Amino acid sequence: MSSATDKFKGKIKEIAGKVTGDRRLETEGKTDQARAKAQEAVDEVRERTRGIRDSFKRKRS
Repeated sequence: MSSATDKFKGKIKEIAGKVTGDRRLETEGKTDQARAKAQEAVDEVRERTRGIRDSFKRKRS
């Protein structure tokens, strides 16, 4: 699943928890959103690292 999907599902859980007064569901939603944000950061670092690696390869050629 994509991090955007996870973030959306987390927001839905958070809202549902607030509406129903279920603090556990609300917290679970916030946790899902935080996990999705962390995954986005990891993906961004991975992509930047790939770009740097590729630029070094091109300079060597």
